[in-house]
Amino acid sequence: MIQVAINGYGTIGKRVADAVGAQPDMEVVGVAKTRPNFEARTAIDNGYPLYAAIEERVGLFEEAGMGLDGTVDELVEAADVVVDATPSGIGAENRSLYEEYETPAIYQGGEDADVADVSFNARSNYEDAVDADHVRVVSCNTTGLSRVIAPLGETYGIEKVRATLVRRGGDPGQTGRGPINDILPNPVTVPSHHGPDVNTIFPDLDIDTLGMKVPATLMHMHSLNVTLEAAVDAADVRDLLAGESRLFLIPESFAIDGSGKLKEYALDAGRPRGDLWENCIWEESISTEGRDCYLFQGIHQESDVVPENVDAIRAITGAADAAESVETTDESMGVGF
Repeated sequence: MIQVAINGYGTIGKRVADAVGAQPDMEVVGVAKTRPNFEARTAIDNGYPLYAAIEERVGLFEEAGMGLDGTVDELVEAADVVVDATPSGIGAENRSLYEEYETPAIYQGGEDADVADVSFNARSNYEDAVDADHVRVVSCNTTGLSRVIAPLGETYGIEKVRATLVRRGGDPGQTGRGPINDILPNPVTVPSHHGPDVNTIFPDLDIDTLGMKVPATLMHMHSLNVTLEAAVDAADVRDLLAGESRLFLIPESFAIDGSGKLKEYALDAGRPRGDLWENCIWEESISTEGRDCYLFQGIHQESDVVPENVDAIRAITGAADAAESVETTDESMGVGF
């Protein structure tokens, strides 16, 4: 069993912990928190050993009646691999800790690419991360773009990608970002950071991205235009994308006309926290004009990187090849509607 430490038990960390716990070949050796808040209590209630991320705050956990199994140093030393799910920038600060105990580490897309040996997307470059010491799972948006780019590029070849990303203003729990009533170019310059981040997965890809923020919390929305190397039929593209396990083509008959109904569908389907691990592509939006392919897709920023973290664990430990890992991850988590 691969012993996995989770450093940070917030939006991403708690989801990764649950996903790891569902794997037949992995075990959560513990999770680290900086303070004894409701998430720390939830970790204990879920049976995860709890460690203090900051040694000086051990007393705070004791005062809150939360028993600790130790400090983050002890957690890292005990693990085969650590998933760093701390806020952006903290992962880079933690790298020296992981190196001290020679524990391979996985970081999140909020970190700069140079924090790791390789940026990772399971569908696109799994093998690059095999036996690496430091791997960065790219952001939710880059993950979503990469999952579509990979099959289109392999099947048809890509001349250029243009993407407009309409981004949520904050996660549901990020109350410090609202209330808001605005629409912001973010950034106002072109390209947004998403295109260069995609290039950490596809170095030779010609891609331009624009971003904006809107007063919503549910999901991101992508408007995607891919110029292929040959003219294609929309029906063929739909068939190709329908064959990808982490792409969900929303049938027109479902009458899901936006992110709100999409999230409600996930909740009705019994998804934990209403999570959508897949890219959610409106099937009728997939259209073609000559060599240009167009589509709309919803990206659930809280959860689409979770299966990628699980696959990165197997890659970084050399535990499985790409096809075996993705199949195991998807089956154990229930990925795919």
